[in-house]
Amino acid sequence: MIRHYAMISGILATAGMGAPAFGSGPTESLRPAPRAPQAVLAAVSPAAQEPAAEASGDDAGLRAWVKEFRPRALQQGITATSDLRVQNGQKALAQWQRTLEEIEVKYGVEKEIVTAIWGLESAYGSFRGGDRVLDSLATLAYDARRAEFFEGELLDALRILQAGDTDADQLRGSWAGAMGHTQFMPSSFHAHAVDWDGDGRRDIWGDDPSDALASTAAYLKYFGWTKGQPWGVEVALPEGFDYLLADRAVTKTSAEWADLGVTALDGGAVADHGPASILLPAGAEGAAFMIFPNFAVIERYNTADAYVIGVGHLADRIGGAGEIQQDWPREDRALSFDERIELQTLLTEAGFDTQKIDAKIGPLTVNAVRSYQKAEGIAPDGYASPRLLARLRAE
Repeated sequence: MIRHYAMISGILATAGMGAPAFGSGPTESLRPAPRAPQAVLAAVSPAAQEPAAEASGDDAGLRAWVKEFRPRALQQGITATSDLRVQNGQKALAQWQRTLEEIEVKYGVEKEIVTAIWGLESAYGSFRGGDRVLDSLATLAYDARRAEFFEGELLDALRILQAGDTDADQLRGSWAGAMGHTQFMPSSFHAHAVDWDGDGRRDIWGDDPSDALASTAAYLKYFGWTKGQPWGVEVALPEGFDYLLADRAVTKTSAEWADLGVTALDGGAVADHGPASILLPAGAEGAAFMIFPNFAVIERYNTADAYVIGVGHLADRIGGAGEIQQDWPREDRALSFDERIELQTLLTEAGFDTQKIDAKIGPLTVNAVRSYQKAEGIAPDGYASPRLLARLRAE
């Protein structure tokens, strides 16, 4: 139930974007690992594996249902931005302000960003996960689809017990093995977790969040966080904007974007924070953002644009900024797996080759969508929407 509550609240509540709120924490490539001692391996309970597998299937179905439910909720007047999450974030920051300020000084990562990740990952420590991590990872390692990845994570989880950072009973987290206040995967724990309070353990599970918060800042610093640089700024696009420029591969200075008519919402040029791209997460009819390199740093935590915008916007709100001003196309919803396969198939059959039929709306598919849109005389924003799929079906 914990993961179900958090999944629903995250998808419905964060910045109107449907960002994951739980169990999504940082993952990196895995390192070769020696076999763990038999005494530690005995902590994995085979009896718990089958229920965990069933739970992961339930989660997949639940995620699909929530994605379809969200636009219906919005149409019924449910607000997309969670003021309560913002208020709780401000309270959490105030409660742990001294610690967060000290972490900011050491790692150069703003306290609001760390607090926002804490808020999205575990509702400020309220929902850290109750599943036995060893059982979850053993189940997922048995599943052949990503066996190598999860076996590596299982070995890293066993190393946590060997090192004495916690014990098997406290080693709990999400169904996918993400742990603690800020939902670190075991491999990320080994690479980036720190003992902030100096008690000899890197404890990201207990009621004191300081080790977890410092570990999150250390993680972001490692991947290149630049203090003082925003993740992104909401911008206004000029009439006739060339949507082919809204591409992560296209970077310009703020002044260069201003020369093209891209401005802050007040009409002035956006401050210069380094090379920037234009992002249209909901297509030409939604809000537009000028994003900076820190956007990609948050992506190392979770690659979904929705997650990054959710973290960035929540951090801004915790710091006192207002809501996103531009509207979102509320009639839209995320395409299902089968719909993404169908979209790619129809695009390729129409002569706009996606190169892969894999249900991933990545750069190849986005470029194919753009080419199709340009040929059809519609704004080439690369947005894979239900309306675009319906248009392809009708042809």
